[in-house]
Amino acid sequence: MYPDSEILFPPRCIEQLGDLRGPKWQDLIRRVAQLPHNQDEVLAFGLLMIRLGSCLTCDLDSYRASLGCCTCARRTVSGYKEDDTSLLELYEKSLVEVRSYVDKQQPLSVALMLAERLAVASGKLI
Repeated sequence: MYPDSEILFPPRCIEQLGDLRGPKWQDLIRRVAQLPHNQDEVLAFGLLMIRLGSCLTCDLDSYRASLGCCTCARRTVSGYKEDDTSLLELYEKSLVEVRSYVDKQQPLSVALMLAERLAVASGKLI
C-alpha cells in the first residue's frame, strides 16, 4: 500500500492545485481550501476531482496510486485540455449536484454530518 494514496480524492490536496491554472481557478482553490471538509463547496470540488481523475477506477497496484493522490490530482488538473471557464463550469455543475443531493432526505449518518455542517456554518455547536 502506498502511504499517500486514498480511495477517493482527499480534500487535503486541494491547496496544492492552486498554482496550476489561471486567476479564477486560483480564487476557487483559495476559497475552497479554507472551508471545513463537509461544506458543499468542498464536497463539490471532491466530486469534480473524482470524476476528472477517474478515482473510482484507481487500484492500489496502479501507477496512479503509486504517485499518490495529490500528485495524481496535479497531473489531472494540469492535463485538462479545456480552458479554465470549462473547468469552472464543471465545478458549478458538481456544486448543483451536491446541493441537490443535500436537499433530499438522507440516511441518519448523512443527516448527522449535514447537521454538523449547518451548525458550524451558523456558529452553533451541537
